[in-house]
Amino acid sequence: MPFGSSRRKFLAGMGAVTATASVGSFAMPAPKKLPISFSTLGCPAWSWDKILGFAKQHGYTGVELRGLLGNMDLPTCPEFSPGRIEQSKKDVAAAGLRIASVDASAYMHDADPAKHGEQMADSRRFIDLASQLGAPYIRVMGNEIVGTQDETIARVAKSLHQLGEYAGPRKVTVLLESHGDFVRSPALLDILQQADSPHVALLWDAHNTYRGGPEAPEITVSRLGKYIRHTHLKDSITKGGEDHYVLTGRGEVPVKKQVQLLVDIGYQGYFSYEWEKAWHPDIEEPEIAFPVYAEVMTGYLKDAYAHRHK
Repeated sequence: MPFGSSRRKFLAGMGAVTATASVGSFAMPAPKKLPISFSTLGCPAWSWDKILGFAKQHGYTGVELRGLLGNMDLPTCPEFSPGRIEQSKKDVAAAGLRIASVDASAYMHDADPAKHGEQMADSRRFIDLASQLGAPYIRVMGNEIVGTQDETIARVAKSLHQLGEYAGPRKVTVLLESHGDFVRSPALLDILQQADSPHVALLWDAHNTYRGGPEAPEITVSRLGKYIRHTHLKDSITKGGEDHYVLTGRGEVPVKKQVQLLVDIGYQGYFSYEWEKAWHPDIEEPEIAFPVYAEVMTGYLKDAYAHRHK
């Protein structure tokens, strides 16, 4: 199944795990616990306890929240209700994990004032949740060009600036994901520069820019590297003119190169696996995909840190 259609139908900075930055000729060593996380988009049928237990068991150090048990409206999940959120935070800490990001479905492109107001209000709810959880980021999207590109970029940038003003005092950064009509670095750079906020940055979905741009990762990182705080990584193959997700390292996307480029610029965020099981039920189960990603990414990261050490 092509991965764009089902998602569209359904939808109609990192401070937790750091690596020592380079100083002069001294390179960044591999951290003892590698900064890998997975999005709960990949395990839509899992309970809160299973998510945390599986992450711990397979060497993950972070979990990215994108729905629980099919509920994408995270602020309404029982685990984050006023009576349970403190226990949920303790559960995360007890598993030796951190919340990498809290992902909203909100998009910033709508020109209709009422609809745009709804998206902004939704974003603020997610900022509040991230703040309560001690999570560094929320994710929002551009997402479509409505009117001219310049008009849309200005609208998205203004929205991000306003959200940044709300998020900053709550110790949260708003991340714009490279997604939809905004997967090329010139437009993303324009948005981020116009947003002009220390509390606004980029979630680099490296698959989206490579496939949807299409843009070589070297170009994306060279232009946008200073804004990247979080990443989505995944692999795919092209078959019959359509892209199909495959297990990490078994496809055509240069995931290892994407990782190396991030390590080379001193990126200190999570390398997060976005296995889109919620949108594509036919792809491999998370019990298979998540351990493969952890194993492959461990190798990629160790090689990347070793390469930088040379």
